[in-house]
Amino acid sequence: MNSSNHQSDSLPSLDAAAIKRVKEGVAAASDRTVHYTIEQALTRLEAINQGHLEHLVNGSVRRFVLRSLIHILFKVRVENIERLPQTSAILAVNHLHHIDPLLLLAELPSQPYYYILGDARTLYNKWWKRFILSFAGGVIPLARLWKEEVAVMEAAKAGRQDLAELAAAIEQDVPSGSDIQTLRQIDRIVLRILARKDGMILFPEGRLGNSEGKLHLPLKRGTVIYALRAGVPIVPVGLIGTHDLYFRKELTIRFGEPLHFAPNAKTTRKEVEIAVEALQNAMIALLPADYQEPTGTKLLRYFLNHMLW
Repeated sequence: MNSSNHQSDSLPSLDAAAIKRVKEGVAAASDRTVHYTIEQALTRLEAINQGHLEHLVNGSVRRFVLRSLIHILFKVRVENIERLPQTSAILAVNHLHHIDPLLLLAELPSQPYYYILGDARTLYNKWWKRFILSFAGGVIPLARLWKEEVAVMEAAKAGRQDLAELAAAIEQDVPSGSDIQTLRQIDRIVLRILARKDGMILFPEGRLGNSEGKLHLPLKRGTVIYALRAGVPIVPVGLIGTHDLYFRKELTIRFGEPLHFAPNAKTTRKEVEIAVEALQNAMIALLPADYQEPTGTKLLRYFLNHMLW
C-alpha cells in the first residue's frame, strides 16, 4: 500500500477523536460481516452488465422514506431543481458531511434512479446502516484509505511510537482501493449505470470539505472522465449548511445549469483539464462567499454530527 499519492493533501490533526475513528475503521476493515456485505453489493452491481436491475426498492419508495426522516430533523430548501435533466446525468456535489448523499436522494425525482459512490466502511460499519442499505440498493461501495489513516501512518513514520501498531494494522488490513482490478470494476459499474439512462451522484473533491462555501481543490478528474466517456451532462450542485448539523437547521440544495461536453471514449488530457476547470468554476459559483453559521441553541448537535460516522 502506497500513501505517497495522499501526501499533497492536508492531513487532519490526530486528536483522541481522530485516533478513535481510525481504530473503528480498522476494525470495520477486518470485520467479516462488512467484507461480505461489500462483496454482495458489488456482485449485485456487476449483474447490471447482464441487464439485471440492482436496486431492490422503487425510487419513489426510497425517496419517500428518506424525505420523511430528513424533514423531521431539518428544514430543507431546494433551489432550481428544474435545471435537472429528466434523463441520465452526473451530479457533481461539494461534500461537507456523511449525510450529504442521503439529503440529495431525499429530494431528487425517483426517475432516473440515482446511485451514489460512497466509502464502503462508512456505509457498512454499523448494523443499522447495513440493514437499511441491504434492501435499498443504489449504493456503490468504494474501498479507500481515510485521510485520518494516512495521517496515522505518516505520524508513525515520523517517530510516533504510540501509533506504530495502529499504522501496521492499517497497512495490513485496510484496502486502498487503488489496485487496477478494483478501479476497473468501479468503472464498469458506473458506465453501465449511465448507459442504461440512470444517474450518478459524485463528490469530485474526493473527501469531506473543511468549511462552508469552499471547495477542496483541485477536483478529482473521475467525474469529468465518466461524463465524457458516457456522453452525459454534469449538473453542478451546491450543498449549504451541512458541515455543522443540529435539529431543524436549514439545509440548502442549489442546482446549477447542466454542463455539456462532446462525448469522447478516448479522452485527452487537454479535454479533461478544460472540463474540470469549467466544473470547478460552476461549483464555486453555487456556494456562498460569505457564509455565516447561525447562532443560538443547537439541539442534538453532537448526535446529528456523529450519527453517520
